[in-house]
Amino acid sequence: MAELSADEYALFASVARSRRIHAGEALFRRGDLGTTMYVIASGAVELDFGEDLVGKTLGPREFFGELGLLIGDHARSADASVAADGELLELRHEEFQRLVERRPEVVSFFLRRAIMRVVLNEQGLIRRLRRRNQDLQTALDSLRSTAHQLSQTEALIRTDELTGLHNRRGLIQHLQERKRNGATYGLGLLLVDCDRFKHVNDQHGHLVGDRVLQGVANILRSVAGPGDLACRLGGDEFCLLVKAETRDEVMRYADFVVGTAHGLMQMPQVPPLICNLSLGACLVDPGREWNDWYARADAALYRAKRLGGNRVEWQDDARVPA
Repeated sequence: MAELSADEYALFASVARSRRIHAGEALFRRGDLGTTMYVIASGAVELDFGEDLVGKTLGPREFFGELGLLIGDHARSADASVAADGELLELRHEEFQRLVERRPEVVSFFLRRAIMRVVLNEQGLIRRLRRRNQDLQTALDSLRSTAHQLSQTEALIRTDELTGLHNRRGLIQHLQERKRNGATYGLGLLLVDCDRFKHVNDQHGHLVGDRVLQGVANILRSVAGPGDLACRLGGDEFCLLVKAETRDEVMRYADFVVGTAHGLMQMPQVPPLICNLSLGACLVDPGREWNDWYARADAALYRAKRLGGNRVEWQDDARVPA
């Protein structure tokens, strides 16, 4: 389906460049290299694929030329001409990147549909143009490039931009996958909070605060093994999901994190590159949900903060009062 949803159209229109079009006007020819995607705001556009392929007439909210946008310098596969006066929205790479940063979930869904359309089109070409092996190989290469673009976009959706760790959305997807695979047994959870982080921002500015958060992320990344997950939940709150069967195993991770941050704090650093950390730790009960795990670890974290920070507190496997 070449028609944008209302949400997609509004998003694309917010950054696209508007262009008036007139009947009979040629937009591009087959073989032209292009880097622009078009969305029809009003009017109509005809696509002529030549040979024995069926042409198309597109109307409002339909799009075309997306491979030129996603791949860059893509050879157009059709002649495009204006069938009725109207308006086009033009999106180039820089506008599309702004959309990825602003609404990655909408862009990811659009890319999925665009890839599906590419796949269906390529299947039709395979049936009709078996003798054109070189063109077919080019089409398959384009599909791989588009799939790579989708992979990068989905990674952006799951990743915290500042630290490179998983974000909350990535954590939830990870937990959902573990639950589907029955892999929520033998895990420990650490909630990590920066001590006096507001003081760092107030005294040294947000750029220094960002470097401190990156320093915390580096500690968590260094301790996370295969199958573990380090995540920035938001602000100065992090979590670490680790493979562990016992309290002692979880506490070894926690003590390493607190001890490493405290050791770095003893080194002269102006402005600061790290801060002391408070941790709440617990074992994961596979029979409960994330909110239950979080509540238990958060209760322990609250005690650690209340006792002055720079320490780990443990929460036993018991329901936390609401």
